Amino acid sequence: MSLRIYGNRHLKTLPGQETRPTSSLVREALFNIWQGTIAGCRWLDLCAGSGAMGAEALCRGASLVVGVEQSARACAVIRQNWQQVAGEDQRFQVIKGDVVRQIKTLAGQQFDRIYFDPPYASGLYQPVLGAIAQFALLAPEGELAVEHSPNPPAMTTPAGLTIRRQKRYGNTALTFYSPFRGCEVQ
Repeated sequence: MSLRIYGNRHLKTLPGQETRPTSSLVREALFNIWQGTIAGCRWLDLCAGSGAMGAEALCRGASLVVGVEQSARACAVIRQNWQQVAGEDQRFQVIKGDVVRQIKTLAGQQFDRIYFDPPYASGLYQPVLGAIAQFALLAPEGELAVEHSPNPPAMTTPAGLTIRRQKRYGNTALTFYSPFRGCEVQ
């Protein structure tokens, strides 16, 4: 199967729904929301799947893209896709493994944009959001987008993060978080 991204570029994907690529509608909406903030940013793609979101970020000028994906087959496809679109001044890294375990290895780094798209019924939302807050992975002016079903599982917002906005696109919704800066009015 082939997937088309920014600039009419084609990406490889695994057959079937193993990697559940984010729909083009949601990808386009997200990059419209984050327009003007991608060039030069540090991007983290959690549960990277096909790597389409990270590839879009590279195409739009992200300086660093890091992806975490559990499937070895998907990691191989992501590396191929990102090599195809990355410029000489862009860096990327694909980390294979369980997202909850691997996110700890990123402690000490900060990202300007984080995209998190787990399997909706996986039970990963709370532990990953907690780890992002605990390890301060989101830069002070950064933003995190979490993809979920329109009726997400009950989640509590971890200390250190605050919900900025929520958007719905058919059968997909995005919740946007930023670092809590104290005394904020929502």
